[in-house]
Amino acid sequence: MAFHTIAADDDDAGCVGVTRQYAWIVFALTFGLLISDYMSRQVLNAVFPLLKSEWALSDGQLGLLSGIVALMVGLLTFPLSLLADRFGRVKSLALMAFLWSVATLGCALAQDYQQMFIARFMVGVGEAAYGSVGIAVVISVFPKHMRATLASAFMAGGMFGSVLGMALGGAIAAKLGWRWSFAGMSLFGLVLAMLYPLIVKEARIAPKRVAKAVAEVKRPLRTLWSSRSVVATYVASGLQLFVGGTVMVWIPSYLNRYYDMPTDKAGGMAAIIVLCSGTGMILCGILSDRLCRHSPERKVSLAIGFCLGSCLLLSAAFALQAGPVQLLLICLGMAIATGTTGPCGAMVANLTHYSVHGTAFATLTLANNMLGLAPGPFITGRVSDLIGLHAAFQLVPLVSLAAAAVFFYAKCHYHKDIARLQGQSVAHPVGETGLEVKL
Repeated sequence: MAFHTIAADDDDAGCVGVTRQYAWIVFALTFGLLISDYMSRQVLNAVFPLLKSEWALSDGQLGLLSGIVALMVGLLTFPLSLLADRFGRVKSLALMAFLWSVATLGCALAQDYQQMFIARFMVGVGEAAYGSVGIAVVISVFPKHMRATLASAFMAGGMFGSVLGMALGGAIAAKLGWRWSFAGMSLFGLVLAMLYPLIVKEARIAPKRVAKAVAEVKRPLRTLWSSRSVVATYVASGLQLFVGGTVMVWIPSYLNRYYDMPTDKAGGMAAIIVLCSGTGMILCGILSDRLCRHSPERKVSLAIGFCLGSCLLLSAAFALQAGPVQLLLICLGMAIATGTTGPCGAMVANLTHYSVHGTAFATLTLANNMLGLAPGPFITGRVSDLIGLHAAFQLVPLVSLAAAAVFFYAKCHYHKDIARLQGQSVAHPVGETGLEVKL
């Protein structure tokens, strides 16, 4: 007899049974497309020197080619995620992957800067909502107690894809030229985009009685911001990523200035730190699910612990002089700094209605970018201009204290907000498999 699981949902609408094998196939394909997403996005960085030389581009022009993708993701994540929730997540994901893969092929065929800019613009449009909708698909086919693990593993895929895209892109460019770097990323994405809708079927992963649930839970879109704890989770997550995102962006420059590392060695060491962050993100997510299966509110306590732990480790690291001990503490601090990703993803999923999970994760992504990933590097750069990068890095970890305070506020309201959402949903104490469904 096949082993079935209850889908991770907040109410009866999410009670679908899929085999564990099929659930992991869905995860693998969705994760693979996330890798393709970030490989297509970051391969440009590996060929910057070649483009600059061939087309005589300025650093500003090169930066714009990279920034336009992030800009489109920031602008379109919410509306495209909302459309995907309404019109079908599987076909939306396949369409997104096809679009960014074709646009990446357009980068390979570009004959001048203008054509490259248009192609990169379309890469951003295609990738805008993939992360938020992809994670909504993944958590829909697994038990609720795995949400933190899945959220952290899925988001860590972005880091791994970034490193892989730059490494493979540089290697391919060195052997075959920069155009083949883009072409290789495009081919990988196109193959997965064609396979995805053939294997992942909306009818198999979509929860039963969704229409009934939406009717019984009035205005499910309101659950995106109707509780204090979910709003606090958005804010706290963004503040904590202010720390992680800033260190990732500026650590190559820090290594170059204070360790006298050449660019290639600084980039290699920075990649190791990024990989530590991704690994820590996954391990912290697993820890969260293991410790919090029967006490969901513990996820908030763990998030607070990750914030305080990263503050302590990174503050200690940047109080030291350059050396191996400092590098070790930076790696450990970054592994914990990104540890809030899994608990935050689980909290957002628990506090919002299934039918708008794609949009909920888009809201979380927007908060992460607007409060953390976007302002962090900029503010740190301005502070560095005044007091130096080493001194600026000593201040950055203190933002984790603010994140911990906001998480504490969320904890004060979390249990009550979960109970209220449960009260609005259809009562379903026991699933068809006999497993009790708990919030």
